[in-house]
Amino acid sequence: MLYELYNTSQVGAGFEASSAAVYNLNTIAFRPDGWTSADAAGLPIFPLLVRYPEVEKGVIDYPIRFTVSRSKIYEGYVHPARHLVSGNTEDELMPFGGRLRLKADFDISSFSETNQIIFTAMKTYGLMLADVGSDMFITGAPHEKWDNDDLKKLKEVTLDNFEVIELGEITLND
Repeated sequence: MLYELYNTSQVGAGFEASSAAVYNLNTIAFRPDGWTSADAAGLPIFPLLVRYPEVEKGVIDYPIRFTVSRSKIYEGYVHPARHLVSGNTEDELMPFGGRLRLKADFDISSFSETNQIIFTAMKTYGLMLADVGSDMFITGAPHEKWDNDDLKKLKEVTLDNFEVIELGEITLND
C-alpha cells in the first residue's frame, strides 16, 4: 500500500493533512474520476519521482512527473490522471496526465552520466503532467548522493526539445 499526504503538519501528539490518498500497489485499478490526491492530477507521486537507486542501476524505466504553471494547464485530464483544474481551454495547453517525450535527436552526450540516465528516461518513457508548479519542473526523491549543481543542468532542456505523445480522450469535467 502507498499512502501519500499533502500539507501535513504536527498538531499536538498527532498530525493533520489537507489531503490523503491511498493506493493499493497490488492492483491496476484507478481511483474514481474526479478524485484528486497529494498532487492535483490525482496521480500517485512516488512512482513518478526520479529516484537515486534507479540512477545507480543505470536506468529509470517509467515516466517522470513534471509541473507547469496553472496558466499552461488545459481544463481537462487524460488517462491515467483522474482530476483537473478549471479555467483554461486553449488548444495549445496540456491537460493533467498529458505526456511529453524528449526528442530522439536531442544530444545528451555532453551531460553527466546521472543526467544522461534521466534524459534517456525522458526519451523512452517521457514526462507526465502531474501538478501545478514551476514550469518544466521534474521532481525527485531526496537522497544524500544527489549533486544538485549537476541536476541544475537539466534546466538547459526547454519545452522546444520535447514532443507531445498521443494524449487520448480528454475528460472535461469531474
